[in-house]
Amino acid sequence: MLKALNKMWRSKKGQQWREYFTAYLMIAPASILVFTFGIFPVMFAVYVSLHRWRIRMGKFIGLRNYVRAIDSLAYLLFFAVAVAFLFLGWKSIKSAFTKGKESQDNPWLWAIPGVILGVAELLWVRYGVILLPFVLKIADKAIGHRRNAHMFRVWLWEALTEPPVLAALKVALLATVVGLGLWGFMMAKKPSEQHAVYILNWSVGIFLALGGVITAVFTYDQLQKAIKRAVQNGEPAKMGVQVTLIAAGVVLLFIAWKLWDNAVHTDSDKGFAFKGLGALLLIVGGWILIAELPPVIAAGDPDMWRGLVVTVYYAVGTIPFQLGIAIVLAYFLFQNIKGRELFRVLYFMPYITPTVASAAVFRLLFLNNPSGLVNRIFHLFGLPTLNWLWEPRGIFSMIADGLGISLPSWAGGPSLALVVIIIYSIWTYVGYDTVIYLAGLGNIPNEVNEAAEIDGANGWQIFRYITLPLLSPTTYFLSLIAVIGTFKAFNHIYVMRQPEALKTVNTFSVVIFDTFFTDTRYGYASALAFVLFAIILTLTYVNNKVQGSRVFYQ
Repeated sequence: MLKALNKMWRSKKGQQWREYFTAYLMIAPASILVFTFGIFPVMFAVYVSLHRWRIRMGKFIGLRNYVRAIDSLAYLLFFAVAVAFLFLGWKSIKSAFTKGKESQDNPWLWAIPGVILGVAELLWVRYGVILLPFVLKIADKAIGHRRNAHMFRVWLWEALTEPPVLAALKVALLATVVGLGLWGFMMAKKPSEQHAVYILNWSVGIFLALGGVITAVFTYDQLQKAIKRAVQNGEPAKMGVQVTLIAAGVVLLFIAWKLWDNAVHTDSDKGFAFKGLGALLLIVGGWILIAELPPVIAAGDPDMWRGLVVTVYYAVGTIPFQLGIAIVLAYFLFQNIKGRELFRVLYFMPYITPTVASAAVFRLLFLNNPSGLVNRIFHLFGLPTLNWLWEPRGIFSMIADGLGISLPSWAGGPSLALVVIIIYSIWTYVGYDTVIYLAGLGNIPNEVNEAAEIDGANGWQIFRYITLPLLSPTTYFLSLIAVIGTFKAFNHIYVMRQPEALKTVNTFSVVIFDTFFTDTRYGYASALAFVLFAIILTLTYVNNKVQGSRVFYQ
């Protein structure tokens, strides 16, 4: 037996198996680290968000944390997640057939082991969901006992050997062994160079597709339960209607965008007019259908929506200015001027300065009394002392009050406290953006500018029609990073915020932090974190579609 195995291991086919084994052994540490510190925390956060969780795990409440935050939009969000899973699953399976067509293989031969392994992946997730509550109960068992490593191992072993956990483990192991066995059997009978690609595409596709179906069924069940609770409490059961109307409105707007994009590229005037009119009608219909959004927003968490508005103010007040200043500074520092290396270092220093330290210094500069440096400078020019970080009023309201004009609350704009934080953010990130723009300028061939000068273009024309378009990849990258960064901003805001600002500087991330650490509502904070993730993902997609199409590569 051993001689036969040794002979097979040294054969040509055995050499292939050794290569596979070595490759998987090499990527195993990285895969374990990615799962432990990347995938598992995200999955655990999803698990927490579906429970009432204050310090210790409470009962399962489904989507109620999400509904508390964004009302009926929670069901729409999870239906969108289900559709995304189904779409990605279909793309993965389609990729297998595309690869098979290129390699003149039949991917259907690998469907059975791929499907079984995809189901096995779901069964391993099920095993984790069943195991997790027993592991979390170790904290309850430790109450009143002397805690040490030995007792923890005993309690952990008890959790791992609970009958439901063992049953789930056996099913997951069985599916995995059967899938891997069929994979090996097919490799022996019908070898293919692309077998690993086919198996991966099939397993991932089935995992995502089944995950999408499970998510859709779960969301529908939660929606029906919410409607039933509303009816029992004598409240109007409007969730289903709101979800349907808003979803239909979003779909119409998406179709209108696609139709208008197609109309722009139509050569025929009649075709352009017909498609443009159709897109206009769809836009009107979409806006009418999503008219349900205001009452949905009003029914959500006011702190969360206020945090989103503050975050939008922060992003709009930061990104255009920091990119605009950076590109001008980079353009001047790219010229042959004396001391440009010194200026590059000086502009970059705010970015590498510790955030907490620099934010604390800014806080001292903008003190709300006459002794503050900025107020002293204002006093030299005869301007009044301002409260700065302690001021909750909007800057437009303050200007209007000075002119004797009354503005509605919604037109007040960002608070003066938030404006100070915006100034700090611009000061910090301008240097980083300048360095990146300098690298982009260095990639523009001098021959292009020289040819434009020969053709009679002046400096502004060269900058407007040559430099800016060729810097579009750099601008796209920086704007994408800036959008994500502004929605995740936390450190300097937390250091500079004051209670007197009345939460007018609390961005979305600060709201999540306060919910988690101050209110100790872990489940609700996790739900807010995933809402923020959905917003960032949507903005990234929109930015990629809108700005990505305007990028010019050399």
